[in-house]
Amino acid sequence: MAADEAGLPAREAMDFDVVIVGAGPAGLAAAIRLKQNAAAAGTEVSVVVVEKGSEVGAHILSGAVIDPVGLNRLIPDWKDRGAPVDTLVTEDQFLVLGPAGDIRLPNWPMPPLMKNHGNYIVSLGALCKWLGEQATELGVEIYPGFAATEVLYDEDGAVAGIATGDMGIGRDGEPKSDFVRGMELRAKYTFIAEGARGSLSKGLIRHFELAKGHEPQKYGIGLKELWQVAPAKHRPGLVQHTFGWPLDNRTGGGSFLYHYGDNLVAVGFVIHLNYANPYLSPYDEFQRFKTHPAIRDVFDGGKRIGYGARAITEGGWQSMPDLVFPGGALLGCAAGMVNLPRIKGSHNAILSGIAAADAASEAMASGRAHDKLSSYESEVRDGDIARDLKRVRNMKPYWSKFGTALGVALGGIDLWLNTIISGVGLGYTLKHGKTDAAATGKAADFKPIVYPKPDGKLTFDKLTDLSFSATNHEEDQPVHLKLADPRIPIVVNLPLYAEPAQRYCPAGVYEIVRDDKGDAKFQINAQNCVHCKTCDIKDPSQNINWVCPEGGGGPNYAGM
Repeated sequence: MAADEAGLPAREAMDFDVVIVGAGPAGLAAAIRLKQNAAAAGTEVSVVVVEKGSEVGAHILSGAVIDPVGLNRLIPDWKDRGAPVDTLVTEDQFLVLGPAGDIRLPNWPMPPLMKNHGNYIVSLGALCKWLGEQATELGVEIYPGFAATEVLYDEDGAVAGIATGDMGIGRDGEPKSDFVRGMELRAKYTFIAEGARGSLSKGLIRHFELAKGHEPQKYGIGLKELWQVAPAKHRPGLVQHTFGWPLDNRTGGGSFLYHYGDNLVAVGFVIHLNYANPYLSPYDEFQRFKTHPAIRDVFDGGKRIGYGARAITEGGWQSMPDLVFPGGALLGCAAGMVNLPRIKGSHNAILSGIAAADAASEAMASGRAHDKLSSYESEVRDGDIARDLKRVRNMKPYWSKFGTALGVALGGIDLWLNTIISGVGLGYTLKHGKTDAAATGKAADFKPIVYPKPDGKLTFDKLTDLSFSATNHEEDQPVHLKLADPRIPIVVNLPLYAEPAQRYCPAGVYEIVRDDKGDAKFQINAQNCVHCKTCDIKDPSQNINWVCPEGGGGPNYAGM
């Protein structure tokens, strides 16, 4: 085996028809559909799914209330097959919170898409685990614990597959005694379904200029705890959303409480990452939210059993990049298919997986490979995903421009117009403007926020909550949070922005520590990382690049 130019042994290679990066709803739906199509045509197709989590579902975090439209189309008999989709939504509540009180909004003025009739409260991690089992039964190969770290190109510049990361590299960059070279997985088509702000997605969007002509992608950070509450406090099927306190009118976001399963309540808080105040801490706002009189009683006598955080794509229709490139496609959240007002994306992720698989099946049946799957792009732009996203396209810009009170009201009117006039509304599409990083204000223009100390019962410190995510990384490996310039956190971000990384990170990865002389140092606790990618998005200097650590590292979410 010949050595490569870095002196390492050459990677072994395996060939497949389709390689899929990410065992989430989009990637697994694509894998299943590819096998279904092959069976219907009486042919064979080789499909492999690479997943950086230690197992399928380990890195899946969502609310989640799912619209079953995608699941119905993918596996119509999912109920008979034992899918973990059991709790039908029975009640919708929308609350506006103030510092001491709340107002419940009536349901009747809500546009139909905001109502959850027919939807289900689930653990998306459990659903993905089940989808993985369905895929495996069909002959899909799934490789958990392997991070896709490199895109492979052929001599014509088309994507020809991916390479998994080397294992057993020390922090100094040198191979250790347990070193194992990564694998090349080559394919006719490569689907990127790695979720929001994935490292391969980011590189492909830049390499092929897929974002050209589209608005910048917008993001939120979603934080979630899973609680087991007292039986008397449990209301199976209740879906509750709030906005308002503890956020001010200029900071977008809101909460969810979903009652399901064995006395389980999923509680979460989403903050739009275009917030201006660099002193704001999303994690501490989440903890403060739980103390509101309308909320805290639910958790009295209960116990928290899980915690996690992740970035959420919020740009919607106008931020969705071109979806195809020579040799592959972006699926699901990798392309930003979340419907922000509905706080739902898994249905569109599944639909995108189906559409990409159908396009690839048709292409391979006609002998094609490594070209653009234009029919996939057309299906997304003209089909059910378009109808879902186009009618809500102006909600985020209204909210960002006019604040919560007026922005939500204007967005609601726009939703009704788009509902009445078949997704067209008045025909305009608002722009998002600046990126979330550029929206960060200077520290001199804001006052530091003093957050209440956690009580250890309802509210918790960051590192204690982190322990409930089962996050773990091999410590002796290169830091996967790359600084383009190591000086910037102290020389630029600290004086101008009070170095917001120490607050926007939900896992305590970044710290400013001082030595005996009082000199500041930027410390990265990479082992704490829950792979939310917030630092990659929100750093005002765009100095942090999140890349995949060694496969199998990160959170190990259970039932999230």
